[in-house]
Amino acid sequence: MSTVIQRTATDRATGEARSASPHGVAPAMVATWVLALATAGLAAWSGWTVSGGRWLVVAIVAASWAVAGVAVALRRRDTPLGLLLVLLGLTTALTLAAAAAADTGGGTAALAVRALGLGMIPAVACNLALAVPEGRLGSASLRWTAGIGYLIGVAAAVGLWSVRPRVDLRGLVAESVLLACTAVVVFIRRCRSATPLARARLQWIGWSVVTALAVGLVAWALDTLVGWPGQPGMVALVATMVVPAAFVATTVEPLLLRADRLIVHSFVVFGLIGLVAVIYFLVIIGLGRVPEDHEKTLLGLSMVAAALAVVLALPVRRRLEEVANQRVYGERRAPDDTLRTFATRMSRVIPMDELLLQLAESLRKTMDLTVAEVWTGGDGVYERVASVPNRGGARLTLSSEELTVVARAHVSGNAWMQVWLPSMLDGRRDRVLRVASVAHLGQLLGLLVLERPPDAPGFTDDEDQVLNDLARQVGLALHNVNLDSALQDSLDEVRMRNEELRASQLRIVAAADESRRHIERNLHDGAQQHLVAMAVKLGLARQLVGADRESAESILEELRSDVQETLTELRELAHGIYPPLLRDRGLAEALVTAANRAVLPVDLDAGGVGRYPSETEAAVYFCCLEAMQNAGKYAGEGARITVRLRPEPDTLTFEVEDDGPGFDPTAAADGHGFVNMRDRLGALGGGLEVRSSAAGTQIIGVIPASAAEGDSG
Repeated sequence: MSTVIQRTATDRATGEARSASPHGVAPAMVATWVLALATAGLAAWSGWTVSGGRWLVVAIVAASWAVAGVAVALRRRDTPLGLLLVLLGLTTALTLAAAAAADTGGGTAALAVRALGLGMIPAVACNLALAVPEGRLGSASLRWTAGIGYLIGVAAAVGLWSVRPRVDLRGLVAESVLLACTAVVVFIRRCRSATPLARARLQWIGWSVVTALAVGLVAWALDTLVGWPGQPGMVALVATMVVPAAFVATTVEPLLLRADRLIVHSFVVFGLIGLVAVIYFLVIIGLGRVPEDHEKTLLGLSMVAAALAVVLALPVRRRLEEVANQRVYGERRAPDDTLRTFATRMSRVIPMDELLLQLAESLRKTMDLTVAEVWTGGDGVYERVASVPNRGGARLTLSSEELTVVARAHVSGNAWMQVWLPSMLDGRRDRVLRVASVAHLGQLLGLLVLERPPDAPGFTDDEDQVLNDLARQVGLALHNVNLDSALQDSLDEVRMRNEELRASQLRIVAAADESRRHIERNLHDGAQQHLVAMAVKLGLARQLVGADRESAESILEELRSDVQETLTELRELAHGIYPPLLRDRGLAEALVTAANRAVLPVDLDAGGVGRYPSETEAAVYFCCLEAMQNAGKYAGEGARITVRLRPEPDTLTFEVEDDGPGFDPTAAADGHGFVNMRDRLGALGGGLEVRSSAAGTQIIGVIPASAAEGDSG
């Protein structure tokens, strides 16, 4: 998630920089100074008398929210979020000052400001919650919700004014609960649909609110139990300063990357502290009375001690375990340390061979071994890929029966190995051995082999259990690696097929263009020249009809011969484009005609061949024609050609064979003729095979039945 946030934050920052304008900062700064001066002026005009401590709290709250609002406005100039922060902070500060003045007889103005402020604070806070993280109410429903919240705030203010000078908190609590529930529902829905960057900002804001509430609850609990700090409301108010600080953190990219970690650690700490508070409340209820005097001091100190204990329990426990392991196991770690750390190492980007070597090193250290080996492979053949100390490579071959038994075994010792893996005992029959089968879904993927000296203690049940669990994890890791390799091979094959397809398409287009140029050249050099000559002769015959009838008749006879010759040439050209006989009578008849025109004698075997789709018949015909022409060029004068067509249930196969001297198929594989034949057959899902030796050449083409379906009658 951090990488996604970092990339999104960079893109968003670039967009914000382009759309930024100084107009987003001015309202926040102006509002800060106007409301601050208004607060001071109202306090001076009304004669408010507020204690120094109260003024200090008012100043801290106003300053924290105002500074945070201006900072957010400066860093995110495209959003009014900073203005909302300033308004909420100064409204709260003004309300606190008015409430303090009302308690000391501040008059009607103080009571009015207090009532209006207490009613509007929840509404402004709800508006802010509905607008995060961009500071805008993006839909009509949100704008209506915020407007209703302000109406409820006005109603609550009127209710507070009507009961002045006392404060009736029931309406204020109802308003706060209603608006808070609405804001929480919208906030959660927005978190679910937010982008990674927006979700990180929402996490910071949510964390700050929960933290402020937790501090307030702890202050209230301590005040209830031990009478400290005496003014939990003020403590909760000061704790709210973490909220504007979190808004500032949402504008700092490095802090956004740590939002998820902060939430996890805070959740653990708050949960443990809450557990302590609940337990102490239960203890108080069990005692049946509230502590008094010195009992409160002892209770408070014990609560602090318990909170520190639960917070420090985990890191202290880890340190104590390390010290205990050093004392018990000496230089090596606990046996289950390898099991605990293998998953962590596997999640990192570490090559599998390096990971297996680290595994062997860890096993040797944690289990006090002389040798630790890792074997991997499949289909009954396994190789030693990692060993500590290094013992070089080795190969193990298992029969089908051995493979079945070993795959189902878990952790076994010398006696079992003597029966099923005797080769593993060569040179170390006196050692204490353990072998763990690394399998996944019944498939044996490898072995873990552990060795101890003859006088060492045997392996314990706990160590066997660790080996069993570790072998299961290694099996899953190897299975995933095999899947990755298979997927990569598939991707490589698809990529290669795609490149071949693109090259084939390019060759087909080039061949079509070349065919058009060839037709144009033949028409220009052949039929066109004949037609021009005939036109000249016709003109001459016209001139001679009256003057020299005998010469005219001779020219007309020549014209008749020229017309026949031109027709023959046009038929030859049309036959080369697509033989009419192939269209009308099928493959067998068309190949008979092609064989009669071949340079070398041709024996044709096409018995039982019926009709097929025109694409299939054309592909087979032109491939056979290409092969016969190649044989006529290179097989020699005394060679003979044999053409066979074999219709089968699943395929249509053709063979063109000659008894010439042969050639090197590898060197000629990229020739124009063979490439053309492969493209034709490949377009129909077929393939071409070329065999050649000193005894002759054989070209075999196959088209699958899906492309060769047709009327075989």
